[in-house]
Amino acid sequence: MKRSTGARMGATVAVSVLSLALITGCSDEGSDDSKDSANSGSSSSSSPTAAAKAYNAAELEKLLLAEGEIEGYKVTSGDDTLPKSKSVLKNIDKAECEPVAYAMAALPPGDTDATASNTVTQDAPTDASSTDDFAEAFNLTATYVGLSSYEGDGAEKAFKAVSDGVEACSGGFGFTADGTSTKITKIAPEKASGAGDESVAFAVDSGADGESGTFHTEVVRHGSTIATYYSVNFALMSSGKPYDVPAAVIDAQAAKVK
Repeated sequence: MKRSTGARMGATVAVSVLSLALITGCSDEGSDDSKDSANSGSSSSSSPTAAAKAYNAAELEKLLLAEGEIEGYKVTSGDDTLPKSKSVLKNIDKAECEPVAYAMAALPPGDTDATASNTVTQDAPTDASSTDDFAEAFNLTATYVGLSSYEGDGAEKAFKAVSDGVEACSGGFGFTADGTSTKITKIAPEKASGAGDESVAFAVDSGADGESGTFHTEVVRHGSTIATYYSVNFALMSSGKPYDVPAAVIDAQAAKVK
């Protein structure tokens, strides 16, 4: 794939149209394990949500990964690159797919105003600026990370809404963002990390303006807090090679939320 094609894909595919200033996307091919059950982690009964602390937006900002806290990755604020509210995503044509769409945009999948987000991008190769090879220069996985917190059993309900949405929306759905119409053509469960109290992972096939690609999402519940991860790598997507949400990102963020 030529560099211009990769840039165009980055500008049009899925929710990345909102934040392309950054990064990459990929194929959903992978090991057989990646197609295992989407749900993983300990039972929610071992950590009652009602007893867990609910954070406000300012507290969530402090719980997000910061620059220098994860080796091999650059951390940038989501203020200018990620949607500020759910209103950015319009005309979602299936109500049961809304939590899935919000998770892909680092927005709260449930009903809360306590939210914070940023972007964690794999460090570029030292010679990336001097190469004309798209695959070399842009073989970076970027992950949009969103944290949201809920009172009572709100986090459990938000997690269930996403988990249910993966199955209900397996055939896809459509929405518009920043004036661009996007079609999610397929959602497939993947093996989750097992982080937190509950976790669900899925691959999303999407297309816009004639381009298409596969992206990867994981949603993890830590007590009253939901962490969402949406990873893209345009170079690997163009080559058809597998990738997923980096375990290092999930592990580092989980360590801060605990």
